Amino acid sequence: MPEVIEASPSAPRPQSARALREVGLYFLRLGFTAFGGPAAHIAMMQAEVVDRRGWLRREEFLDLLGAANLIPGPSSTELAIFIGYRRAGFLGLLLAGLCFILPAASITFVFAWAYVRFGALPQVAAVLFGIKPVIIAVVVQALWTLGRTALKSGALAGLAVLAAAASFFGMNALAVLLFSGILALAPRRLAGKSAVPGAFAPGLAGLPHATFAIAGTAAATSLTGLFLVFFKVGAVLYGSGYVLLAFLRADLVDCLHWLTESQLLDAIAIGQFTPGPVFTTATFIGYVVQGPAGALLATLGIFLPSFLLVAASGPLVRRLRQSPAAGAFLDGVNVAALALMATVTWQFGRSAIVDFPTAAAAVVSAILLVRLRVNSFWLILAGALLGIGKWWLA
Repeated sequence: MPEVIEASPSAPRPQSARALREVGLYFLRLGFTAFGGPAAHIAMMQAEVVDRRGWLRREEFLDLLGAANLIPGPSSTELAIFIGYRRAGFLGLLLAGLCFILPAASITFVFAWAYVRFGALPQVAAVLFGIKPVIIAVVVQALWTLGRTALKSGALAGLAVLAAAASFFGMNALAVLLFSGILALAPRRLAGKSAVPGAFAPGLAGLPHATFAIAGTAAATSLTGLFLVFFKVGAVLYGSGYVLLAFLRADLVDCLHWLTESQLLDAIAIGQFTPGPVFTTATFIGYVVQGPAGALLATLGIFLPSFLLVAASGPLVRRLRQSPAAGAFLDGVNVAALALMATVTWQFGRSAIVDFPTAAAAVVSAILLVRLRVNSFWLILAGALLGIGKWWLA
């Protein structure tokens, strides 16, 4: 049974030793098993912290998801940090983020060492072959569960379809989120209700852009320059790993000439192969450019803005939900975030489900998740063993 702590449902919980221990152990485990990218990470968190542990209500989880999508940086990492803050205060904020990031960063560090030592990437395609269809089932189950809470009306359902279509045809993710929030707010504006407080979306979405515009400040390959480049990326980047690729290519390949095109693609591939945040690509690049110290500073640089932004915006989320107008805006952002997840899942599914074994793995995983409530950790482990077994027999 989850620990019952008397507190406002939207306020951060007291920093009890038990709550901190629970946060640390859960996100440490998640950091080692969260394959599949941000949509999969979010689905796993929803299943655990909402359905199994009862740390958050679905409405609270959706509000934190919406806030994480509105600020720059890796959305699933920021969601983990938000959850840690809600569960165990500011120490929980730090612990959740660190425990989620460190496993992936450590694995990436080992891969980077092997890459520099042997000049090639370890082959992990067999493991991913079995894991990917399981991830699809995990995300679809989360979309179904959260969608029933987020789609409170026909208008919000229509808005979700519109947001999914806009994302599918290439509209910027941040624009989809902001326009969806504005459209959800429009009926209140037309009815003469109060507007969203001015500090809301512009404050969250624009906070870092005026403060951290430091691209190109490091002309030489120095540890300080490495930290500043990745700090800038973490402070201003919205979107997926593909957007990360574009940012890093502009800075590290075209401008600073720290990497070759081939090395950058290998770095992105490692970020996709490993569990946890895709942004641990920074760990790999830092090691290639400046060894172990570079790996440490690049990782610190790209993730530090997420901790700062969540710490600054965490108290704001509670006030937003208490305002009817801001709550309407957040409802629109929430359904748009789910629409973005659905679009990514569709695109990911086309590459993950390629034959009968992968299709069967996805269907069986979905049945076990929905009917028997099997923990996704065991399904991912089974998928990895399936992939290894197929490779071994081939």
